[in-house]
Amino acid sequence: MHAITIREPGAPDVLEWTEVPDPEPGPGEVLLDVTASAVNRADLLQRQGNYPPPPGASDILGLECSGTIAELGEGVEGWQVGDEVCALLAGGGYAERVAVPAGQLLPVPAEVETVSAAGLPEVACTVWANVVMHAGLGEGQVLLVHGGAGGIGTHAIQVGKALGATVAVTAGSPERLERCRQLGADLTINYKEQDFVEVLRAETKGADVILDNMGAKYLDRNVDALAADGRLVVIGMQGGIKGELNIGKLLGKRASVYAAGLRSRPLDQKAAIVADVRNRLWPLVEQGSVQPIVGDVVPMAEAASAHRLLEEGAIFGKVLLAAKS
Repeated sequence: MHAITIREPGAPDVLEWTEVPDPEPGPGEVLLDVTASAVNRADLLQRQGNYPPPPGASDILGLECSGTIAELGEGVEGWQVGDEVCALLAGGGYAERVAVPAGQLLPVPAEVETVSAAGLPEVACTVWANVVMHAGLGEGQVLLVHGGAGGIGTHAIQVGKALGATVAVTAGSPERLERCRQLGADLTINYKEQDFVEVLRAETKGADVILDNMGAKYLDRNVDALAADGRLVVIGMQGGIKGELNIGKLLGKRASVYAAGLRSRPLDQKAAIVADVRNRLWPLVEQGSVQPIVGDVVPMAEAASAHRLLEEGAIFGKVLLAAKS
């Protein structure tokens, strides 16, 4: 098969479409013929040499994909050869074939094209696990989403609205904020021109849940933006890895700070997240309340161009890689 390999850590041009051995499904795994994958910021970090795959995971990029089941490994039940699925991966999605633990499979939702479904598993599992399963976002609460125009952000807006929350977002231009409003965002904040803490305090009681991709840069201000009993969930480090945390503010608000990745979780945790996503989120996707937001689709062999698109920061939603023409 062909896959994208990394010649050496560096700029997008180090990505090459090369021939590699076909994967084989182990016990409890399935083999997929990949229809499409998606580009995530973790892929950019891995390409640069800053985010190695977990032990035992494929060193090929790609944390999610869609495709058709080509082969079942020993002990797999509930799936059949020919099923159209999408999958959460620890790696291997930038390829024509990939082996996946069966517990990380999801059916392609009704009314969603198989290519578009490639952009769902990573964002769906990340948002659902953190915002819903951990932080417990519910009807009538306030959700603040940083980076509302990205893949995670566009998904989180829709999930928040589907659950009956008031959704506030930050983004860096009037055009991107307008598109966030079209997805359902109630309060939009231009982080280049406005202080999100001041705007949130003026318009709401503060955020019950904050989904943060910035890390250190926003840590103190995020705590300021929380309501009483608020929950700050950190899923990214675009603004640095070390910040100062005022415990007094947390105590005064009975607030909490939680940081969690998805890729390195044990298989049983991933399977539990995927099962909850299928049971509670997938019905919202199938009825159209939550949809994949696709900014562009690029041939997988041209993954370097897709990485440049994401780095340039002009894409709204996800960048997908089509393995099949």
